[in-house]
Amino acid sequence: MTDKNVPLKPAATVLLVRDCVKKNDKIEVFMVVRHHQIDFASGALVFPGGKVDEGDMDPMLIDHLPESDRGDDPLRSFKIASIRESFEEANILLARNRETGALVTHDRLEALAEKYRLPLQNGELPIGDMVRAENLELATDLLGHFAHWITPAHMPKRFDTHFFIAKAPPHQLAAHDGEESVDSVWVGPQEVMEDADKGLYTVIFPTRMNVEALSRFSSSEYAVAHAHGTDTFTVLPQMEVTEEGKYLLIPKEAGYSVTRRRIDAIMDK
Repeated sequence: MTDKNVPLKPAATVLLVRDCVKKNDKIEVFMVVRHHQIDFASGALVFPGGKVDEGDMDPMLIDHLPESDRGDDPLRSFKIASIRESFEEANILLARNRETGALVTHDRLEALAEKYRLPLQNGELPIGDMVRAENLELATDLLGHFAHWITPAHMPKRFDTHFFIAKAPPHQLAAHDGEESVDSVWVGPQEVMEDADKGLYTVIFPTRMNVEALSRFSSSEYAVAHAHGTDTFTVLPQMEVTEEGKYLLIPKEAGYSVTRRRIDAIMDK
């Protein structure tokens, strides 16, 4: 039996979005394919993200945030983690030059990636060392709070995951890291769901639900603005056992299309 007291691990993930013109989509999101040797969601198509590191909680980082984000914020470490993870896994850095106030340029990004991306990923360097040495401001103000999911109590590994959304800087080139992720794609939400149904992608349940939620928006600007302007409902799926099988129950207040899903169906997605 699974220990119901499995501790929650704080985690953050980010939906990096941009506008597009496709058959069924007007927005794209950057997603990566997890390495098959990763112990969680191996081989799955996911948003860049991971566990919150101790360095993401460094109080010294407050001085390297926008002035509007320097007050009390229970999500601060999650936001910093999502920025760090997008840099590590997607080669996108939501940060500004503190001298000019401008977002990091492509050339600056490439220089920073060559020097810091791998040490950050390997845990050899906290993100605070990079932002202080390079005089950067982490652009947490660009992140909208998109969703909040907590792994059910019956699972052997549990995460307290906050999903953020931000427009990808148009002058930065997204690319997977080749370590934790082995492939990447800019893809429309409808395209993800259609290809997952065809078996072309493995998409875990929380990811699919948030991909579907993203499909409701007609532009990246609208999607981010909506996240900034609305409250987020915490989703903690509950298990229901019936004669027909086991089901996960999703609160209808969360706003997803699914409120009850058979577990074997979830595992197939």
